[in-house]
Amino acid sequence: MVALLQEGYQFSERRACVIIGLCRSSCRYQAKPKNDEELRSRLRELAEQRRKFGAPRLHTMLRREGHLINHKRTERLYREEGLSLRLKKRKKRTSHLRVTMDRPERINQHWSMDFVSDSLFSGRRFRVLTVVDDLSRECPVLEVDHSLTGQRVARVLDRVALTRGLPDVITVDNGPEFISKALDLWAYENSVKLRFIQPGKPVQNAYIESFNGKFRDECLNDNVFVNLHSAQKIIENWRKDYNSERPHSSLNDMTPEEFTRTFNQDRKTENTKQNLVQSMG
Repeated sequence: MVALLQEGYQFSERRACVIIGLCRSSCRYQAKPKNDEELRSRLRELAEQRRKFGAPRLHTMLRREGHLINHKRTERLYREEGLSLRLKKRKKRTSHLRVTMDRPERINQHWSMDFVSDSLFSGRRFRVLTVVDDLSRECPVLEVDHSLTGQRVARVLDRVALTRGLPDVITVDNGPEFISKALDLWAYENSVKLRFIQPGKPVQNAYIESFNGKFRDECLNDNVFVNLHSAQKIIENWRKDYNSERPHSSLNDMTPEEFTRTFNQDRKTENTKQNLVQSMG
């Protein structure tokens, strides 16, 4: 438009810009092509390392590394590099009953527990005991073995208790290990309440079901386990990465460990304020 006024009416650039209300610096601006090669390369590397991460979570990882970019730029590069995941669309279920899970008020108050199974390269099956804190989403332990009885579950929980204590409640299903006398006696002696879901209602244990889905998708389905020792090592490395590196959308893109530190610091600050008010009163 400025060029049209200059050519047709012999206006100066300044006058033409005043007429149409355009800043002269904007008129003279020349677009500079952005060099995205370094960003594209790092995005491909992250997508290869974390094959089940989509654009939003990869964007969070890039920003953590110091790439201060807009999410739209990440999504554009993500599409151009052909990294989009092919996800199966879930069928709508009109009769599905939604259950609202009660949210714990503090960390280490409420855990959820379940089992996941997979197989070694030889075909022999193994099982994994999965445990997750319902508030922080932190996974305190992933126990891997061919056989995991109720007594073994009790020993694993005792081991975890040495470093972080025990919760008030643990939600479990009606599997034989969880309804065993050994675990029932352990729960009674340690003042831990076992909350059993209704048979065939895994949605009542949604926290651990969500965790199990991520665990299978990002670890079990993405690795080949040569032997039991290999499986234990790979799964333990994934657990540490999940707790300390993997951003969680329900935690405002913080990791479980970051959320725990922030939550504890906020509670400490709040308690200090309350004590100060009480002392002044």
